[in-house]
Amino acid sequence: MSETLHSKSGTSRDARWWLLLIAVAVIALDRITKIVVATHIESGTGIVVIPKVFRITHVLNTGAAFSMFADSASPIAVRLGLVVFSLLVTIGITFLLWRYGKAWSAASVGFALILGGAIGNLYDRAVLHYVVDFLEVHIGTYHWPDFNVADSAICVGAVLLLAEMIWPQEEAGSASEGEVRGA
Repeated sequence: MSETLHSKSGTSRDARWWLLLIAVAVIALDRITKIVVATHIESGTGIVVIPKVFRITHVLNTGAAFSMFADSASPIAVRLGLVVFSLLVTIGITFLLWRYGKAWSAASVGFALILGGAIGNLYDRAVLHYVVDFLEVHIGTYHWPDFNVADSAICVGAVLLLAEMIWPQEEAGSASEGEVRGA
């Protein structure tokens, strides 16, 4: 293992506080970008960055990811359901991060990113009653639903968790004695 993961005495350094710092950085970046967009771009409009590919927009999403349930007949029930779901996810991910985040891994960083993203969108839903989305991508004729920094962190975190499941890291010292000697 590298020196960054272990102290000179051979004991692991606890990565949890650094992972929580990653989550806080995601929350801060999410809030700052949403405030900048809300301040400088009128709701429902956008700024073309790359023609026919990328725009920075200002969309108020009252639904879930990709505006699912936004046109519900009961928007209050949808908002409350999403707030409760987000709270449960936040509690669950915090538990998983604290339990499995002692060492750096793709999964522990994934948990930190998901936690930051979940809290970022939870804040919007609880305080504003909508989530500010502002990144709009077009690939050929396909239009990806508008998203934000929190959504991006959640998706990257999920990919890291998936990568850890497909290609798990080997534990230090898990090599057999024959492998260590080169036999």
